[in-house]
Amino acid sequence: MSTKSIARFRGLLVAAALTPVLVMGGGLAGPALAADGGAAAAAHGHSPADDPNADIKDRLAAIPGVTVTEEKPTTTGHRYFVATYTQPIDHFRPWLGSFQQRFTLLHRGYDRPTVFYTNGYTLGTNPSRTEPTRLVDGNQVSIEYRFFTPSRPEPADWTKAGIRQQAADSHKLVTALKRIYDQEWLSTGASKGGMSSTYYRRFYPDDMAGTVAYVAPNNTDVDDYSAYSKFFQTVGTPECRNRLSAAQRELLVRRDRMETRFDAANKAAGSTFTTVGSADRAYEGGVLDTVWSFWQYSLEADCAKVPVAATATDDELFAWYDAQVGATGNSDQGLAKYTAYYYQAATELGQPFFDVSNIKDLLHCDYKELYSARSYISKDVNVPGFNPYAMRDIDRWVKRDAERIIYVYGGNDPWGAKPFRPDEENDSYVYTVPGGNHGSNIGKLPAAQSAEATAKVLEWAGLGEQAPAARSLTKSPQLIPAFGPLDVEGQKLDEERRPL
Repeated sequence: MSTKSIARFRGLLVAAALTPVLVMGGGLAGPALAADGGAAAAAHGHSPADDPNADIKDRLAAIPGVTVTEEKPTTTGHRYFVATYTQPIDHFRPWLGSFQQRFTLLHRGYDRPTVFYTNGYTLGTNPSRTEPTRLVDGNQVSIEYRFFTPSRPEPADWTKAGIRQQAADSHKLVTALKRIYDQEWLSTGASKGGMSSTYYRRFYPDDMAGTVAYVAPNNTDVDDYSAYSKFFQTVGTPECRNRLSAAQRELLVRRDRMETRFDAANKAAGSTFTTVGSADRAYEGGVLDTVWSFWQYSLEADCAKVPVAATATDDELFAWYDAQVGATGNSDQGLAKYTAYYYQAATELGQPFFDVSNIKDLLHCDYKELYSARSYISKDVNVPGFNPYAMRDIDRWVKRDAERIIYVYGGNDPWGAKPFRPDEENDSYVYTVPGGNHGSNIGKLPAAQSAEATAKVLEWAGLGEQAPAARSLTKSPQLIPAFGPLDVEGQKLDEERRPL
């Protein structure tokens, strides 16, 4: 069975790549101008963290609050570390205690730019690079979003899981690591991670020279969901929309036979449904997500694979349901590891709604009640009221003050229905991949736009068009080979969900 449950709450970034020229066994040497100072610091007994001649592992471990838990081998000459950093549970009341937040470091060289990847969920711990890291041939620091396990204090005070606290996490870690990496820093993230990179810049705008945020939704007015409804009424061709709508409706027409298969799959997995209330509600929530999931992760050409409602067998129809949303994803076991997201959606981020008139007569549940983020949070977690000002503040800052940010969206991605809109006068830009889904990136843009965006990334990174890499990248960034089978940290479809 697939574990890609409920695409409305998942994310994906699949980006173009850069294969760097590496010095095997530890990256490049640090800047020559720092050598004498580092030697002097060492002579006076200063920390190895400030010695550019020290091994990167020793420098990293010497930073107060950092614990290196593992070094993993790479096939490229990079050094790769999994580590934790001590963070206060509440940055504004640090006496309340601390927890260990996981991060990873992919070391390329002290003289290279560094990309800070704000993951919106649980962090993957295998070596990989985001698109900006490949474009600038740089180091990469990746941070796990607070309160996703294992970066969670016990017991968890969920009121400390929000926008401001994570932005402060990022600022504190980056400030500490700038002792090692003193070249330009860029930030990036995809989906909820793209949102997080925006929030970080909102409160600490000078930490980064620039930001590339991918497929980051901007759900400022949670009571206005007309943009999402319009999206589903106009995306793709009428033929594709009708085929999807008919298949979605057929899942409810044949509910009794579909739920027999649904129950069997969840029984085999040991699933329970205390959080959503029943297996029937869990199944119906998945049905509501099928069309969203299709457009989020598929292309219009994939419409040919959607079952024809009138002729599809029960097995074919259920297999499509499972492939789109995951049969076990709405179980207690499937939901528990995403509590940190649901809590934030219920209290700050909001969640999307859209017109469901094509299936409303077949629904057992109240659509908006079932589709609310609160329905996916365990009943033993106290959820306060929604703060309508959190996202409005972010949106206002992006429109008026955000500098050096690139947003990339997919033309056929539901999350592009509510994008961020920065002011181009502030050296900030929005690009849309025609027909693109939630995996849209710079390398998938039309050639001229791809080259334009790539040139900006290189400029912000302090490389400039005079660099040989810059000249080749601005010509064909989409042709650069990847750094392995999945060159995106922690962004597998079955690792992220609801809704980004």
